[in-house]
Amino acid sequence: MLLPNILLTGTPGVGKTTLGKELASRSGLKYINVGDLAREGQLYDGYDEEYDCPILDEDRVVDELENQMSEGGVIVDYHGCDFFPERWFHIVFVLRADNSVLYKRLETRGYNEKKLKDNIQCEIFQVLYEEALASYKEEIVHQLPSNKPEDLEDNINQILKWIEQWIKDHSS
Repeated sequence: MLLPNILLTGTPGVGKTTLGKELASRSGLKYINVGDLAREGQLYDGYDEEYDCPILDEDRVVDELENQMSEGGVIVDYHGCDFFPERWFHIVFVLRADNSVLYKRLETRGYNEKKLKDNIQCEIFQVLYEEALASYKEEIVHQLPSNKPEDLEDNINQILKWIEQWIKDHSS
């Protein structure tokens, strides 16, 4: 059976991981958090002193994921999307959160002031939505609100419906 590949993207703290894990457990699709994948495989290319975090080796991440992506049925979670091959994804969801909600979530993670400010600005200026629109066909890019627990439930149900329809449309 053919299964779709889904990309969940958005500023850190918008709820990609919570949504991705829950979606995987309810849909049977495989969940991959690119941050975790990079950590486990040490897929880094140096260290960013300013942001106090390792720099992702994008080519190695793509190589690492290629086989699974071609099989299908994968939910990918990452706060960037312009380096993934366009052919990988059947749909792209950009999660969005209000600044006040996002600020609290990132503060809880212990982000330093610069990292906090930059991520909030990233959200204000719709950086990841713009990146998704520039990287994929506009008709497959969708924004989802991610502020309240009800949003999570709505988003899961909406995506599950989409998966079901996609499978119907692609089964011969």
